[in-house]
Amino acid sequence: MSARFLFAGVTVILEQINRTSLADLEIAGDITQQVRIYVINLDRSRDRWERLCSQAVEYDLHVTRIPAVDGRAVAEEDRVDFHPHSFIYHNGRKLLPGEYGCYRSHLLALEQFVASGDRMAIIMEDDVELNERLIPRAIAAMESVHGARLVKLVNHRLVGFKEICQTSENDVIGRCMHGPQGSAACYIVNRKAARKLLTTLKPMLLPYDVALERGWSTGVETFTTFENLVDFSPHRADTTIGKRVHYRAVKRHFLLRLTAHWFRTCDQLRRWRYAIKVKHATAAKAIKH
Repeated sequence: MSARFLFAGVTVILEQINRTSLADLEIAGDITQQVRIYVINLDRSRDRWERLCSQAVEYDLHVTRIPAVDGRAVAEEDRVDFHPHSFIYHNGRKLLPGEYGCYRSHLLALEQFVASGDRMAIIMEDDVELNERLIPRAIAAMESVHGARLVKLVNHRLVGFKEICQTSENDVIGRCMHGPQGSAACYIVNRKAARKLLTTLKPMLLPYDVALERGWSTGVETFTTFENLVDFSPHRADTTIGKRVHYRAVKRHFLLRLTAHWFRTCDQLRRWRYAIKVKHATAAKAIKH
């Protein structure tokens, strides 16, 4: 009798463990399915798209193509949400057509994501490489922070990086004391943050990659991973936005760039406060608990 009772008890426990494991797997699967990867790709860059499609098949990932806006095909008078004088005031130079195309393309990706009903989205440009750990690491990064948020998954530079937390995937999340960090090539964002960005990033005052990381201005809690979660592809060298020679060609005289220097100085102070503020908030929360 006691043996049968013991056997029944063990059976019940094993069933409960099995049910819990299956539930965890279903939850993980649901989260993964709610993260779509949006890839911004120009019609003329077919080789980039084909490369990413082959990687998506290899790693069993679903990617959605966002036909990029070709800034060179948009006349200056047809640029929406853009004021030339304001851009020159903030940057000390004229806008490159490729920068406008980049800005409009990312907004299109955000709009499509918001309309999809998905909880989160990874938005990336077509000069990065996919990998099999991208989605779980990106989700872990989002779950380690709170609010209407965005986490940059790749940067060109990290100066004065301040760690905030570590994810369940052992990635370090934080903010930078200095910037801009460069690159909007890959980031994960939730719906609430995407809706905010679609409002606060208009009109276009700065290049998209610079504007994206300014959480103090957009109202979106913005973070970055210490290590890049994706690598750049060989296509990175063949930029479709502009090279140094193009940027130099549209720069104004030093004295005419004083407004831009003043704006960058003030923005740097805002960036310091933004990075320090979250460190203090995190420390206070840790003490409270």
